[in-house]
Amino acid sequence: MNLGEILTPNAVAISWNETAPIRTAYLGEGLFPAKKKMGLDLSWIKGYKGLPVSLMPSNFDAKPTFRDRIGVTKIDSEMAFFREAMLIKEKDEQEIMNIQDSDSPYAEEVLNRIFDDTNTLIEGALVVPERMRMQLLSSQGSPKITISANNLTYSYNYDPNNEFSTNNYLELASTDKWTDFANSNPMEDIRTAQDKIEERTGIRPSVAIMSRKTFNYLLQNEKIKSGILIQNIASNIFMTDGILKAFLQEQLGISIIIYNKKFKTENGTTSNFYPDDMCTLIPDGFLGSTWFGTTPEERTGMQSGMEVSIVNTGIAIAISRPNIIPLRTETIASEIVLPSFERMDECFVIKVN
Repeated sequence: MNLGEILTPNAVAISWNETAPIRTAYLGEGLFPAKKKMGLDLSWIKGYKGLPVSLMPSNFDAKPTFRDRIGVTKIDSEMAFFREAMLIKEKDEQEIMNIQDSDSPYAEEVLNRIFDDTNTLIEGALVVPERMRMQLLSSQGSPKITISANNLTYSYNYDPNNEFSTNNYLELASTDKWTDFANSNPMEDIRTAQDKIEERTGIRPSVAIMSRKTFNYLLQNEKIKSGILIQNIASNIFMTDGILKAFLQEQLGISIIIYNKKFKTENGTTSNFYPDDMCTLIPDGFLGSTWFGTTPEERTGMQSGMEVSIVNTGIAIAISRPNIIPLRTETIASEIVLPSFERMDECFVIKVN
């Protein structure tokens, strides 16, 4: 059994694509769909949207009045680079070579272990953009991305003029916090935020993202429970997720997404992608894009004798077999990635506790 014939970037891509349909997609993948561009630089035009301004009246045969292009900011960033590898060592290769018969009962176990390693790298690569997207959606004040590890820090500020923190963010205090079940009024907080965004942009947020812990605050809120009881003409009712979601949809036109997916940070700490005690209101549709650049492996790998394949739009999988001692096979996953956030002006973030 020849490892070089079995473990190829194309085989890795096929193996991943076979398992991908059973993977639960990350929330951000639907809100910030993946796109590809050449190089490192990410530039996008982000307009601070307001109500449309009526065209100027004009006489026939008259020259048009030229309109200024108001409130448009061009944002330029260099996208973040991530790379990690796993090794198939000499002992592993020897074990593979000893399985000469592909029908051997041990062959499938050995091959599954190899491809599980490469899938682990791809799964790790998918964590990176989801962390970025959720940081943008839950940043306290200004949308920012910060990732620090391996003696490197990537930091991006999407609100350099503090316009988002002024117009699109609210931090609740005292008895307004949603943990004060008797006095807080979450429905009024959400309605006020919706009104504010609609007044500025003409778009009314229709989706609220929160963690399970935050959603539980709503289940215990006295004003919400009273509203549901009155509507059902009952003295008591067992509050369920479905009852609460239907009530909020009817009263506010808001759909609730409870997002509780987790990941492990570089130091092994388990963390939520979307944090507790936050609520983000967003409009229907895409909010931006997840941009992938061209990694060094993709750009120069072929020229250097390295085999390369691309999965999930922008994750480069490379197989390297350096002709040095100790002999080993390196499986490398790399990505250059950064989301754009063109519709950030149509979103609103509430820090509820």
